[in-house]
Amino acid sequence: MFIKNIIVNTIMKPSILVGGQAVIEGVMMRVPGAYATAVRDAKGEIHIDKHNFTSKVENSKIWEKPVLRGIISLFESLKMGMQTLQWSGDIAMSEEEKKKEPGKLTQFFTTSTAILIALGLFMAAPYWLTTRLFLVEKEAFLFNIVAGFFRILFFILYLLLISLMKDVKRLFQYHGAEHRVVYNFESGKALTVKNAQSFPTQHPRCGTSFLFIVMISAIIIFSVIDTVFIGFFGGLTVLSRIGLHLLMMPLVAGISYEVLKMSARNSRNIFFRILKAPGLWLQNITTKEPEDAMVEVAIESLKNAFGDKYNDVIGKKYIAEAIG
Repeated sequence: MFIKNIIVNTIMKPSILVGGQAVIEGVMMRVPGAYATAVRDAKGEIHIDKHNFTSKVENSKIWEKPVLRGIISLFESLKMGMQTLQWSGDIAMSEEEKKKEPGKLTQFFTTSTAILIALGLFMAAPYWLTTRLFLVEKEAFLFNIVAGFFRILFFILYLLLISLMKDVKRLFQYHGAEHRVVYNFESGKALTVKNAQSFPTQHPRCGTSFLFIVMISAIIIFSVIDTVFIGFFGGLTVLSRIGLHLLMMPLVAGISYEVLKMSARNSRNIFFRILKAPGLWLQNITTKEPEDAMVEVAIESLKNAFGDKYNDVIGKKYIAEAIG
């Protein structure tokens, strides 16, 4: 989650917008200038991995521009997320599990297969079904509306199915723990397990909400791109649509980032409240009721992300713009 903050010298409860993600048996929390991951190992001990981090958005005249800042922030978040997931897996696994861990070549093929399955499920399948069932290939807006409906449907079904898996359910519990600790911190109350457990598991700045905005933005942007392409070349096949839309995904992500920022700044606006609602509904699937021990891990992650600055942070008010 990208955070750009302005410190205000007024003694008040903290209002900085922190964020993070669930990892294997733990939580990563990101704050201005750093991020930390806390993971509980098979013996019950909590391990911490902290890194200083400054986004390119904060020190580049190019990447600070609208849309571009969303593209680079998404890339940085994905890179950070993959690294923390890898580290958390290494810590959480028992010695017996580590011995059974697949080699790098196997991991490469597994990752490649997962990417191909995702492309097939969320792009190829919706486009193929729309082409076969509806005669709207040259109607760019109608085609993308129908294909977008299939994509959202498949996404919801996918989340429901994986949520039945034991390991994924625990991941979703840690996701709930992350949200509750973020709420607890933003409330200004003492950061404790008891206080955190009193807050909801659904948070408006969650990545699930961002993904839903991406899917809605994709319908509009792909419709415009398809209209231009059909106007010049006369038509699109399923394969050419997939290739064209993949090229446009960075643009979709950048625009979605800006929409999410606007929704955060205009949280009381009825339009943005409606736009955020489906993402909050989806979090009923992607977040689960966390155990106290999971919330404890999330608290350790946030405190260690701030480090020595934590006591100073809770005594000041911060105004921040954040995306997550």
